[in-house]
Amino acid sequence: MSTDERHRLIGELLRSREHMTVDELMTECGASGATIRRDLDVLALHGVLRRVHGGAVSLLLRGENPEYRQRELEDHAAKVRIAAGVAAMLTDRGHLWLDSGSTATEIARQLRRREMTIMPMSLRAVSALTADDAPAGRRPQLLLPGGSLSPGELSFRGPMTEANIRSLRFDTAVVTPCALNLRDGLLAHDLDDAAVKRAGLESAGRVIVACSGSKWNASAVALVAALAAVDVLVTDRVLSPRELTQLAQHSVEAVIV
Repeated sequence: MSTDERHRLIGELLRSREHMTVDELMTECGASGATIRRDLDVLALHGVLRRVHGGAVSLLLRGENPEYRQRELEDHAAKVRIAAGVAAMLTDRGHLWLDSGSTATEIARQLRRREMTIMPMSLRAVSALTADDAPAGRRPQLLLPGGSLSPGELSFRGPMTEANIRSLRFDTAVVTPCALNLRDGLLAHDLDDAAVKRAGLESAGRVIVACSGSKWNASAVALVAALAAVDVLVTDRVLSPRELTQLAQHSVEAVIV
């Protein structure tokens, strides 16, 4: 098992259990105690868990807001599928607004060899889009929105960000909500993030929402937009007939990956 695979497994285990010992994690991961302790130190540094004597404590089950690294570990395989599904819908030489967050970073990785103009909403996506493995002439042109950076997330925020977004028109906006439900629509965890997401989707001719199943009916407080603002929803969630009917009533195309 690779380091990334162990980190992902530890993150998944601590989504359902409040505390795990080093011995328990050694058994689950098939790794030595020294390796597990190093893993826990790294994951604690990234805000995935809290290190305690003899093991680790989950942040999720203690009601604390998980940081970016924790969310990057969660539902990783689903996010990769969602990212591939979104990338397949985008045409070269188009203009794209790309939201922030771990799903958006996966989408950026899918687009780093594409010829298009992209405004990414985080430095993490910028890093993914500017990786040095793309052949000459096959890489996106980037527009950076300016504004301030949120700590940890490294996403752009504030009035300057919103004004620069609204000064442009995009073919497509890809929005990655913090939560989604069929009554309220798209939600974010804070008002600043919601304002940036709203500016992006209102500046685009088509809106694609990329949303893993874990975001459905999750808790978030800031309203971004109703489902009527969405054209396509890409998700790994197996939707019920009732959910598909409700989405169709809002003219939302559902793509399940």
